[in-house]
Amino acid sequence: MGFRPIYGHDALRNRLGGALVSGRFPQVALFIGPPGVGKQRLALWVAQGTLCDRGPGPACDECPSCRRVTGLAHPDLHWFVPIPRPKAPDPAKQVEEARELLAEVMAARRERPLYGPPERMASHSLASVRLLRRVMALTPFSGSRKVVILGDAERLIVQEASQEAANALLKLLEEPPADATVILTAADPEALLPTIRSRAVPLRVGRVPDDAVRRFVQAELASAPKGEPLERRVTLAEGCVGRTLAEHDRGAADRAARELLTAVERGPRAWTLPALGQPPWSARGDFSAMLDALALELRDRLEQSATAGDGRADSWLEALRLVDERRAEAQGNANPQLALAVLAGDLERVL
Repeated sequence: MGFRPIYGHDALRNRLGGALVSGRFPQVALFIGPPGVGKQRLALWVAQGTLCDRGPGPACDECPSCRRVTGLAHPDLHWFVPIPRPKAPDPAKQVEEARELLAEVMAARRERPLYGPPERMASHSLASVRLLRRVMALTPFSGSRKVVILGDAERLIVQEASQEAANALLKLLEEPPADATVILTAADPEALLPTIRSRAVPLRVGRVPDDAVRRFVQAELASAPKGEPLERRVTLAEGCVGRTLAEHDRGAADRAARELLTAVERGPRAWTLPALGQPPWSARGDFSAMLDALALELRDRLEQSATAGDGRADSWLEALRLVDERRAEAQGNANPQLALAVLAGDLERVL
């Protein structure tokens, strides 16, 4: 089962394709964009174009190399994604365990190309770094180049490694083998070491139009979860097709958002216990879903207020801004429990 087509990003793909044809695509690139916008899918498209039997350029999707890339079976494509930290005590065995864990993830993605975000505790550990160094040293198997993709690169854990290993990784990015193209992807580039950012050419991956999200949902997803209306799903995606794959219960998120607003309007006694009752770490996905639903609810109230002319539009707009700030923080290491308590207090102040 191959990967699905790319929906949107037409202008960016034209630029990337032109860079491949002219030989100007950077040897080490960093794709930056919000979660679910399609950074790794675009990196795979670049890998196709790089390894295509017809020569560098936009992927033809027909030659054996292109088909092997989309089937995650090309020997010169190496895709590193966050995995659970290997448990073997011996460093050499940890590398082999990392190799096996990555193989399991790739097998799962062959079976289910539409995949969600990695587990919260998954990372690029020292074992993955060592495996990456081995891969970079390999001679291309079937062509003149190899492509290495490091997805969710902000989960790279170099601080647990020895200084020697960290320096070796940075040196690989500074002076990669001449036959290697390296693509890192990150939603939060500031979480990367500055020395890593400085060694990669940044490329911004923007959100796609709602029409592209709509076409993706209609073509690739059999039905919205629990009968969720198509247009609501498109709105919640905010230009990131990957967000439509969320498997959480939208109804539960909607209820939690409305209950929070009701509690905020009643005062601290009403919202303190629900806020402190938010699980601090284990339910991060539920917390993010609630914030998404809360933002949508506030947009609806802002629109209603502006239409009615009741004088509350500025308050709803400020509340929406506060929620958007918390949503950005939720993508990092913010404690959901504390973040929700702070948000509730801020919303009470502006509403």
